[in-house]
Amino acid sequence: MTSPTRLLHAMCAALALLLAGCASTPLREMPNDPAYAPVVASEPAADFHAAGAIRRARFGTSLFSDRRATQVGDIITVRLVERTAARKDADTQIQKSAEVAIDEGTVLGKEAKLGGLTLGTALGGERDFNGEAESSQSNSLNGSIAVSVIEVLPNGLLRVRGEKWLQLNRGSEYVRLTGLVRQEDLGPDNSVASTRLADARIGYSGTGELAAANRMGWLSRFFNSGWFPL
Repeated sequence: MTSPTRLLHAMCAALALLLAGCASTPLREMPNDPAYAPVVASEPAADFHAAGAIRRARFGTSLFSDRRATQVGDIITVRLVERTAARKDADTQIQKSAEVAIDEGTVLGKEAKLGGLTLGTALGGERDFNGEAESSQSNSLNGSIAVSVIEVLPNGLLRVRGEKWLQLNRGSEYVRLTGLVRQEDLGPDNSVASTRLADARIGYSGTGELAAANRMGWLSRFFNSGWFPL
C-alpha cells in the first residue's frame, strides 16, 4: 500500500471517529426551549369598565365553586410522585451427555483382529452450560412543577407542558414535563399527581460543573457505543 493511500485511510478513520464522537455528544440544555414554552390565550383580557355591568363567565368568581383550569393558558400544578422499581433474575442450566459403545466383533467365533487391532470402540461426549443474570433498578422523583394548558382536545383532555429551572451555585437543574390531564382529576387547587398524566414525558437533569463532571467524554462514549467494532 502506497504512502498516499495509507494517509487517506488514516484521515478517513479519524474523520469517522470524530463524527461518531460528535454524534454521541448531547446538546446543551438551555432555558426557554420553545418545545416547553407556555401558550398565551388568544382571547383578549376582560375589560370590565368597557363592558359595563355585564361580566364574562370565564373571569367571574363564585362563592360556591372553585375555578378549574379548563382553558388554554390556565396554570396547573403537577405533583411529582414518580417511583419505579424493576428487578429481573435469569438462571439457565443445560446438561447433555451421550455414549456410544461398539463391542469387539467376532468372525466364526473368534475375535476379528487386524494387525493387532480389534473392532471394539467406545465414544463419549458431555456438554454442560450454566448461565446466570441479575438486574435491578429503582428511581424516585418527588417535587412539584407548574405547567400551562396549551391545548384543549375535543374530548375535554388538557394538553399541558412546562419547565422549571433552578439556578444553583455550580450550575442549573431543570424539570420538564408534557402530558395529558383529565379535568376530572384536577383537585380544588388545580393540582394533579404526575401518575394521573397520560402520555407523560418527564425530564430531570442539570447543567454546569457538576453535570459535566458526571458526563463521559466523547472519546469514551465512542468506545462504549455501537460504532466501536470490538
